[in-house]
Amino acid sequence: MWLSIPASVHRKIIALALPMILSNISIPLLGLVDSIVIGHLEQAWYLGGVALGSTVVMFIVSMCNFLRMSTTGLTAQAFGKKDSLAILMTLAHALLIAFGLSVVLLLAKEYIVELAFMLTNASDNVQLNAQAYLSIRMWGIPAALFNFAILGWLIGLQNMKAPMLLLIIANVFNICLDVLFVVYFEWGVEGAAAASVIAEYAALLFGLLLVFKQFNQFELPKKSDIRRHLFESSKLFGLLSLNRDIFIRSLCLQLTFAFMTFKGASLGDEYIAANAVLLNFLMFISFALDGVAYAVEAMVGKAIGAKNTIIYRQSVIASLIWAGLFSVVFSTGFFIFGEKMVLMITDIDTVNTIAVEYLPWLVLLPFTAVWCFVFDGVFIGATRAKDMRNSMLFCVICVFLPTYFISSGLGNHALWLAMNTFMLARGLSLAWLLLPSLKGKSA
Repeated sequence: MWLSIPASVHRKIIALALPMILSNISIPLLGLVDSIVIGHLEQAWYLGGVALGSTVVMFIVSMCNFLRMSTTGLTAQAFGKKDSLAILMTLAHALLIAFGLSVVLLLAKEYIVELAFMLTNASDNVQLNAQAYLSIRMWGIPAALFNFAILGWLIGLQNMKAPMLLLIIANVFNICLDVLFVVYFEWGVEGAAAASVIAEYAALLFGLLLVFKQFNQFELPKKSDIRRHLFESSKLFGLLSLNRDIFIRSLCLQLTFAFMTFKGASLGDEYIAANAVLLNFLMFISFALDGVAYAVEAMVGKAIGAKNTIIYRQSVIASLIWAGLFSVVFSTGFFIFGEKMVLMITDIDTVNTIAVEYLPWLVLLPFTAVWCFVFDGVFIGATRAKDMRNSMLFCVICVFLPTYFISSGLGNHALWLAMNTFMLARGLSLAWLLLPSLKGKSA
């Protein structure tokens, strides 16, 4: 299989994937820094509060990740067709939707926080610190949504260096402020939240500069064309329909992560803190493998736009090969260095003991999860959002929840068993849906 793929395709995958892997790794590293600076405070409830608050924010933001996904797929297909107007209008529509969502979320932020706390049995101390974190952190959501639109647009144009700079600068900025606010100013969970908000808006300013720089490559449309196409109902509703299906898919995915945090909270402060440490490792895997997914999104979208079925199939197969190799690297790393990484994050003995006990699930996870990331990228590039939605609904309702409730007597092990089974089922179901296009005459 490896030899049947031209070397040029492998080089293209690596050229697109590596910058995004390197930049994406900075995202969970930020989470690790949050955990490290908070995890060395004297009580587990500080780390638990940040974990719970971060879960709420990540749930909201990740639900809106459809902006990034749909923008990437549509931009990549327009890029394959060499349609400059469609490329620019895709960004404009994405920013317009980001603005509308930001207004709604800010108006509803208090109700969202109250609902989140109703769904968890976390201790009063954990909830108090989570409330302090969220009162500041929620103000960064609008910048995060605009950054999704910008990031998706740049990836769709196969410009991976620009989003790499965007993500790395944002997260380095955040890490530095984390250390300054929490360690030196001793602002606690409020300092961690403020660092994240400032970094989001700094990233937005830098992202806008990258967008204006990219504009030089296109023939800008007339103002009359912009006004006519900006609110063109067929295009706007088409994007909203695509976003709706990806939103449902993202909602289901984030519900599984929230389920992990809330069920962990019901086991005690030490368990929610230990799971927070391990979920940072899961995020590390996810964001790194997303680098390969971003590459295949851009390549598949462009191939479909150009109606090149050969490049389409070669891109899919090459991405699966490289993702498999990366999963071996991650699993080996967790096996060798996992315990040391846990000890680096927190020096609370009970949290360390619990996290190390469940570490083998993280060693297994790269192998069970790798395939769904690649196939997600293929379906995003092909803008097959309904298939992604249906696959996710099936995996949550028929795999994740039954696995947990059947094995719930195993305690925290049941959560990690359900997560591994869920990830594997996602990959298998998407592969089954994709197989006809790989065998047939068209993508």
